Amino acid sequence: MEIKNNVKNLAIAGVLSSATTLGAYKLFLEKSSSDSLFTNTPSAFTRMVSNAGALPAGAPGEFTFAAEKATPAVVHIKTKMTRNVSRQMMDPFEDFFGGFGGGGRRQQQEPQEASGSGVIISSDGYIVTNNHVVQDADEVSVILNDKRELKAKVISTDPATDIAVIQVKSNNLPFLTFGDSDGIRVGEWVLAVGNPFNLESTVTAGIVSAKGRQNIIDRDKDVNPLESFIQTDAAVNPGNSGGALVNLKGELIGINTAIYSRTGQFAGYSFAVPVSIVKKVAADLIKYGNVQRGYLGINIAEVNAKLVEEKDLKVSDGVYVGGFPTTGGSSAQSAGLKVNDVIVKIDGIETKSMSKLMELVGRKRPGETVVVTVNRDGSLKDFNVVLKNKDGNTNIVKGEVAGNAVKSDFLGAKLSNLTDGEKSKFKVSGGAKITEIDPEGRLGYQGFDKGFVITKIDDKAITDAKEVADVLANRKGRVKIEGIDVDGTRVIMVL
Repeated sequence: MEIKNNVKNLAIAGVLSSATTLGAYKLFLEKSSSDSLFTNTPSAFTRMVSNAGALPAGAPGEFTFAAEKATPAVVHIKTKMTRNVSRQMMDPFEDFFGGFGGGGRRQQQEPQEASGSGVIISSDGYIVTNNHVVQDADEVSVILNDKRELKAKVISTDPATDIAVIQVKSNNLPFLTFGDSDGIRVGEWVLAVGNPFNLESTVTAGIVSAKGRQNIIDRDKDVNPLESFIQTDAAVNPGNSGGALVNLKGELIGINTAIYSRTGQFAGYSFAVPVSIVKKVAADLIKYGNVQRGYLGINIAEVNAKLVEEKDLKVSDGVYVGGFPTTGGSSAQSAGLKVNDVIVKIDGIETKSMSKLMELVGRKRPGETVVVTVNRDGSLKDFNVVLKNKDGNTNIVKGEVAGNAVKSDFLGAKLSNLTDGEKSKFKVSGGAKITEIDPEGRLGYQGFDKGFVITKIDDKAITDAKEVADVLANRKGRVKIEGIDVDGTRVIMVL
């Protein structure tokens, strides 16, 4: 697993957990925006109620119930990929004549393998893991707790939360039910179950040491991360990525994603995406192929002592409204919010930090309404805000699922088809959008960005992503590319 060397010396990691259902049960659906998922299939989106009574909570320090409940739904994920590796070429004349010639570097494709963990969330094989576990994978396989190995399909991914959903073809699988990440408290015992160093079904214990952690992981410049991590001291290591953090009832409360480390190994702290975010993101990825994000349309800052003094605020905790975007309209401004308001609650839940506000809003989709409570000059006021998407409307936009992404070795990129909204935006009838770029590939060398839309190849109009790959398959020599850059600029380039 690759170590990220940033200011905090963080390394990607995580853990796995999940659960079988013990005893007889009946199902009823949670009243949430995910109700339409798995209505006829037992899953984490349906709540389990024992006919014999409530599940035992587990006494403090007693971990066997949760471990036995979680372990059967732990999966070990293995991936295979091909990456371009830069190699130094040695010039034989340089060796013989002592510096006469010149070496150089060349790109060479090499197969690579990686592994991680995952959590089964439905009996018919949907699995939640980390985006970085399956990113760029050509093949994904899953090893179940009963040692069966199955091929998996990537349903879709969300880099902003580092969450992905994959699926295997199987039935009657054990799965983990969703717990309440809002209700967990600092100091509460939790378990991490995963596959560190390819050691299957490893269980570790720790406590919740903090909530709402942010600025944990470096992301690509074009990804706006949604971070509100649960911090624990349960030991996790490389190979645990994409697995779960569970409470003593064996319920999923988070997907562990990162560790604090100077060496790449566990050094005392790990970070998990709370299940409040996971279940919404997973539902969107399965239902729409991408995450539907609602926006308040405000510029925010976290309230601190300096801001209180400068702006003469009447409250010391909350999220400060510093302004509104100049384009696209603002849902919050339309609802009545003003500059210098301090947001103290969303739907009745306190927002003492920006990460908490972003988490609460991140659970909603465009078109949904949230109640925003603000402190305005010492008085509390409620506003009903209808969230919009990033384009300034309330439309639900279906995305291309990750499994349908098309890879072009000639370009060194992955591409997807344009949505109807993108076709309308760029005023084109067809084309292919670049979703991933190998920095060592042709497009990478030329400085192309993700989001660039290819509309023509050698003056021939392009219909979709598959056509790009087909036209360029086994291509030799130079090629003329026409398209639209992310800023709307029309581009013609010969590669």
